[in-house]
Amino acid sequence: MTIRRCYMSKYEMLYIINNDASEEAKQAVIDKMESIVTSNGGTVENIDKWGTKKFAYTLQDYSTEGYYVLMNFEADATVPALLNRQVQIMDNAKRCMIIK
Repeated sequence: MTIRRCYMSKYEMLYIINNDASEEAKQAVIDKMESIVTSNGGTVENIDKWGTKKFAYTLQDYSTEGYYVLMNFEADATVPALLNRQVQIMDNAKRCMIIK
């Protein structure tokens, strides 16, 4: 019998939410990101809401500001790809950067 070990790594994810979204919609995005990590066996260590910040340049939809959120979590190596995919398909999420 072989035992398969799943190693967890620590990650940091910075993502931007549409600043025009309501507070409930922003919180829904934050909750969704957290639930993706926890439902895949990971743990969220910290969520830091940085708030509204001005972009260095305008994005394709002519946005000049966004709501920044930093999330530190520990998870399996497959979870960052799931989070990145979720940001791509969500309407209120703009961009994300995940660092191991």
